[in-house]
Amino acid sequence: MTQEINEVISPHEELLSETSGVDEETVDLFIDLVEAGARDGLIVAMEDYHPADMADVFEQMPRQTFNTAVKLLDDMLPGDTIAELSEDLRIDALNALSDKVVADVLGELDSDDAALLASDLEDDRQERVFEQINATDRAAIETSLNFDEETAGRLMQRDFVAAPEFWTVGQAIDHMRSTEDLPEPFFEVYLVDPGFRFVGAVPLSVLICAPRETLLSDLGVDISAAVKPDMDQEEVAYIFQQYNLASVPVLDEAGRLTGMITVDDMVDVIHQENKEDMLALSGVRDGGSYQSVWDAVQSRAPWLGVNLFTAFIVSGAISIFEDTLTEIIALAVLMPVVAALGGNAGSQALAVTVRAIAERDMQGARAGRAVRREFLTAMFNGVVFSVGVGLIALVWFKDPQLSGVISVAMFSTFIWAGVSGVLVPIGLEKLGADPAVASSVFVLTSVDIVAFSSFLGLATAVLM
Repeated sequence: MTQEINEVISPHEELLSETSGVDEETVDLFIDLVEAGARDGLIVAMEDYHPADMADVFEQMPRQTFNTAVKLLDDMLPGDTIAELSEDLRIDALNALSDKVVADVLGELDSDDAALLASDLEDDRQERVFEQINATDRAAIETSLNFDEETAGRLMQRDFVAAPEFWTVGQAIDHMRSTEDLPEPFFEVYLVDPGFRFVGAVPLSVLICAPRETLLSDLGVDISAAVKPDMDQEEVAYIFQQYNLASVPVLDEAGRLTGMITVDDMVDVIHQENKEDMLALSGVRDGGSYQSVWDAVQSRAPWLGVNLFTAFIVSGAISIFEDTLTEIIALAVLMPVVAALGGNAGSQALAVTVRAIAERDMQGARAGRAVRREFLTAMFNGVVFSVGVGLIALVWFKDPQLSGVISVAMFSTFIWAGVSGVLVPIGLEKLGADPAVASSVFVLTSVDIVAFSSFLGLATAVLM
């Protein structure tokens, strides 16, 4: 077996010495190790890679190869690597491992990551696994699972460093040095009163520079950005971004310190929320690299069905002017120009507005400023492009009236696209709907109706 391992690794020795990322050659190395059944070699090779990079390697393998790798590694598959996997592969890995191995994995992870993996287990198996975890870890995981998904309670880790506010710097440092399992990472020492209520925090950078006899209460800074466990993760992400935080304490209703959330988890949340908004604007879900054709069809067909319905609404608007189109064929040639430019203008305003709503930039007077900005932007673009389109139509068809009709229709469409692109998502957000999911169908359909109706209506009035 040692000879087989050397035969696989030898051609890749230079690669293993420069593990700065994941590329095709890296993936090929691990595929070769798995196919050779080189368990020891696989374990050694994995030591040179960050868990997130190893997760990328596994995600780029053929799925059957990944499943083989999980069975080959078994109890040597690191828990932090499993936690970094995409949801479908994470579930595959947990299903392939025994209850005992999964229990060991949950026990070695921070409570937030352990809760993430535990939530992927079926209820009956979850109970079997919990029976093999020590009472302290089980209580922490179960507490996290009691909170809804995508809330602060699910994100928080229950391991943190807290000290009485009357301690000195020396006492706090000695306490941390004598503690074996400090949370990783942590950035502040939280200060609590005798009732374990949060009263402030001391950044580690301040702590290590202060004299040993200094009271922690003299160094503590108030953190008013503490969060409650039931707060939505998007709200938590906004707090991190707004106040440039590295971590934030989680307090219960009585103000007692129950956990903390660190910025490494917030980076994942911000990325996830941005991705969800982007996909929602197109009416699709994240498929992952192993999504089947049938799953893709199921996730996209409903949105296409909605678009089919709205397309017939637009077609109905066009059919009103059937006689005009029959008489003036040039209108059919120019119609897509008005609708396409208007649709793009609406999509631009919509994308900017949805992003601004997510970043809390559409509250109060800022919403009014955004509406004015989009109106003036649409007006300026409308003037520029309506003149341009009118001149092209004049050169093409040698008809000044037709040129004037398409110019006016283009200007009107731009104004509507800009205004609806900002008002529709703001209105939906006020009604409690997710503007990222629901806005595009309203904006794009209305822009098409305005584009075709204004163009064909003016043509009917002027040219017929």
